[in-house]
Amino acid sequence: MPGVSVRGLSYEERRQLAVNLTRVLSLYRSILDAYIIEFFTDNLWGTLPCSWQEALDGLTPPQLATLLLEVPREGEVVRYRSVWPLTLLALKSTARALAFTRMPGFQTPSEFLENPSQSSRLTAPFRKHVRPKKQHEIRRLGELVKKLSDVTACTQVVDVGSGQVKSIEGDQRLVGRAQHLDRELLQTLEKGDQRNPQGVQASPRRSPHHVVRWVDATALCEELLLPLETSPRGGARLLLTGLHACGDLSVALLRHFSCPEVAALALVGCCYMKLSDPGGYPLSRWVAALPGSQLSYRLREGACHALEEYAERLQDEAPGLRTHCYRAALETAIRGARPELRRPGVQGIPRAHEIKIEQYVRRGLQRVGLDPQLPLDAAALGAQQAQENRVVAFFSLTLLLAPLVETLILLDRLLYIQEQGFHAELLPIFSPELSPRNLVLVATKQPLGQAFSLLETEDG
Repeated sequence: MPGVSVRGLSYEERRQLAVNLTRVLSLYRSILDAYIIEFFTDNLWGTLPCSWQEALDGLTPPQLATLLLEVPREGEVVRYRSVWPLTLLALKSTARALAFTRMPGFQTPSEFLENPSQSSRLTAPFRKHVRPKKQHEIRRLGELVKKLSDVTACTQVVDVGSGQVKSIEGDQRLVGRAQHLDRELLQTLEKGDQRNPQGVQASPRRSPHHVVRWVDATALCEELLLPLETSPRGGARLLLTGLHACGDLSVALLRHFSCPEVAALALVGCCYMKLSDPGGYPLSRWVAALPGSQLSYRLREGACHALEEYAERLQDEAPGLRTHCYRAALETAIRGARPELRRPGVQGIPRAHEIKIEQYVRRGLQRVGLDPQLPLDAAALGAQQAQENRVVAFFSLTLLLAPLVETLILLDRLLYIQEQGFHAELLPIFSPELSPRNLVLVATKQPLGQAFSLLETEDG
């Protein structure tokens, strides 16, 4: 979906965008706050305007992808079967106009044209143990970090929440695994050097330095700089990076950016629902002062959905789309048996879309500790299954709005950086089909001007 580019906005325009977002989200908060598993128990379809119901009722999943989410197949012509209400059309236009663009400077990553599971831009040793999604992310973020390090004269890169690269990670098991993979990679590269002496690089390879440490947003600077034994305290210029830094870890990195040793930041956040409330959002004074800026857990959770992936499932009419309907029917049965039990976690039921709705409900009852042999109303279950497309349509509405929530969260972070007198931009760096959280926040303490444009192309 097209959207607004951060780089085209002045500071005042960014603040106005925050105002517009909070107003729109307040108007449609009832949709965003809804849990799709309560579709039947809370009559979610009935909460929509009657004109919206008429426009959306009966639409097939591919039609929802094309008409509502505006993600048509290549060459597909958009044709409405009826005149849609202006309020629904306005919602579509607003969702497109106010959300940050998620489209990078390339259509399809060229690295996967030959083989969809192996990046042609990474040699075999660097692809080992790495899924295609992560191969793409490592390559793209690595290119950006290298370019950003060069233009900001950084001497060290600190990857926080690295999991498996100098890197800081709070889980000793992940650090141990990373060190094992480092040794394995170096051994592979050394064998390659022996086979091809002409290609041996002049400087020796060094393994990343791994540190087990929790990064605390309230313990600035010293906590992060302690692992930097190799540089004198006054000489380090650090680039902080975090690839899908979860919840408050993103906030910690943003707060650490104020340290004098930190010159640049490249941050891709995720798991917005895990942000502390308060403390994790809002961060900027501007957004915090706006009426309606509060974001509930449900809104922040919805902002983590993969719109492009769901649109593809709609276009393919994937059988798994009915799972939301099945789970909503199960919620009805659960509350019928135990009214006080609301939205319990249900372990995934394998291949749920391949079984009948009654079988699904009985297995679900058992998984939440209820009698699977409870009497079920077969007619009611059949009526609920007949509304499968309505469930999909309502969920599609939430996905249409979800990018606005993510935009407000990321905009708040941009404004937070700018309120401190620094510079921040937001770039769509990954293919959204491969990596749904694909927007990287780039912050520097000196304006980079046109240098940002060098980071946006596929080749970095």
